Amino acid sequence: MKSTYIQSLKSAVLGLLLCGSLAPQCLLAADNPRNVLFIGVDVSGSFINGKYYEDSIQFIATYLYSHLRGLGGLEVPKDLFVGTIGGAKPNEPKTFYPIQSFQDKSVTELITLLHEIFPQKKQNKFTDFNAYFEQVFETVRNRKLILRPISIVLFSDGIPDAPLKRGGTQTYGDINVNPLENLSRNITIRLLYTDAVTGQKWQNLVKRRRVKLWTQDAAVMVFWKDPKIFHEGMDVAKQDKFFSWVKDNVDFGVRGRTVP
Repeated sequence: MKSTYIQSLKSAVLGLLLCGSLAPQCLLAADNPRNVLFIGVDVSGSFINGKYYEDSIQFIATYLYSHLRGLGGLEVPKDLFVGTIGGAKPNEPKTFYPIQSFQDKSVTELITLLHEIFPQKKQNKFTDFNAYFEQVFETVRNRKLILRPISIVLFSDGIPDAPLKRGGTQTYGDINVNPLENLSRNITIRLLYTDAVTGQKWQNLVKRRRVKLWTQDAAVMVFWKDPKIFHEGMDVAKQDKFFSWVKDNVDFGVRGRTVP
């Protein structure tokens, strides 16, 4: 009994040391999540008909399930919005589904729901990143979420193809994250399921100051289902290697970089 008490005391002291002078805030953060998570899915023909679309839907479902429950130390979002990147015409607003649509659902139920929201038979003509970022801006402003940490996770091949008002087609240099710059001191865009060449163009050509940007190739993303990482048939709550993989390849802290 005494040894158990001493061990518990040691654990408590270690936790305080790790948090340092911010111990009260550490305890508060666990019960009071602040992060706002946006999930954007590209349903243009180039992505939805590609070989990675179904894999991305399964990953999103597992990713959302894990985050909403804080499994493996993944951060629980205070707010969640899931919507489409692009539309049938330029600057077309799309529905953002709120966190309540995804809570208390199993991974299988989430996969079914995501297929309903992003059906392969209903493709959008354009991948309009600017319209999506503008809608993120409006959502954050209208919901009074300004200054909260914001994570925007895009599932797309990353190729912009929306027409521009002045003529021509949207290029990487035309991708506009300016509406996001002053929403938060901590705002990150993560582009997943792209390729090395496209990812490099996002990194080098998308102009930004405060917004942090990370891209991950589809060839890397598909490894989340590797049997050594994700054990099929095992309870998601016990998938420690999967949680570690997500932290290392998707959710890790991105270093800021100014691209003028």
